[in-house]
Amino acid sequence: MRPKGSPEELERRRTRAVQLLEQGESPTVVARILGVTTPSLHRWRRLAGQADGLVARPIRGRPRLLTDEQLQHLEHLLHQGAVVHGWPNHLWTAARVAVLIHRHFGIQYHPDHVRKLLKRRLHWTSQKPQKHPRERNDKEVERWIADDWPRILRQAFQRRARIALLDESGFLLSPEVRRTLAPRGQTPLQDSSDRHDRLSVISAITLSPQALRVGLHFMLLGKNENFHGEEVVLFLQQLKGEVGGPWTIVWDRNQIHSKAKVVKAWLAKHPEVVVEDFPAHAPNTNPDEDVWSWTKYGQLSNLAPSDVAELRQHIVDALLTLRNQPQLLISFILHARVPLLLA
Repeated sequence: MRPKGSPEELERRRTRAVQLLEQGESPTVVARILGVTTPSLHRWRRLAGQADGLVARPIRGRPRLLTDEQLQHLEHLLHQGAVVHGWPNHLWTAARVAVLIHRHFGIQYHPDHVRKLLKRRLHWTSQKPQKHPRERNDKEVERWIADDWPRILRQAFQRRARIALLDESGFLLSPEVRRTLAPRGQTPLQDSSDRHDRLSVISAITLSPQALRVGLHFMLLGKNENFHGEEVVLFLQQLKGEVGGPWTIVWDRNQIHSKAKVVKAWLAKHPEVVVEDFPAHAPNTNPDEDVWSWTKYGQLSNLAPSDVAELRQHIVDALLTLRNQPQLLISFILHARVPLLLA
């Protein structure tokens, strides 16, 4: 079997082996150092007297059907998206790419080979797309991050106020299923409830601009209850009760927040609480979104509780665990590009 390595590396190894033998080194020692057999050493020594005797010949194999130029054109076609090429959605599968190759280059590949081709020669991998709302104004989002967020931090610092980055979410009794390891060909089965019971949860990553500390506060509603303005006010009261002083609340533009009459009435009675809005259709600017991602799709993925009470306990345990990991909360803030410090 030919040793691994490029032709140049093999040629250098053979030349070095012959040099060591000519210097009087033992063939056994040289073979052990270079990781070759002694018969190979003796053969190389004989070949060294011939012109180009130690030159390694390239391995001959089956020629590639797609040339580099065709592969570059294929990547251009893939970047156009599957919809441009007649499919109803933006989904590239190995089978679809095989059809595309046959359509444009007249070459038939098995989908399994296409998958290897994309990975090895184009460095493409299977990935889950991130949703991007059509209504989102990316320039406005960048302006908010560059201008509004520093202003919010600065004004909170001047007021000696804490900042709460707030969001709501829901947890279903049925599990959020993720891939899990299992024997090949044996798809695992997971017993779970078919009921659609749920728990609504509100949480806030809290910042102290003065002390540069982060925290996490949360509140759960009862079975199948939804958040309205009244429940939002209860959480704001909880925040003030757990940590007094002035606050700056930053949340999305949901109707149950700044636009709710009961919230407006409560804020009018508490001028020490200032509210700000995240940019429209940009949930990824709120670090609290990562609280839900970490909890739902990390800690509690594939969880199949028997009832809502068990689900509630798991949610509370996960959020308490997260509360005790300030570095992880800081990573959520950095991921959302809303730094704690002003530049």
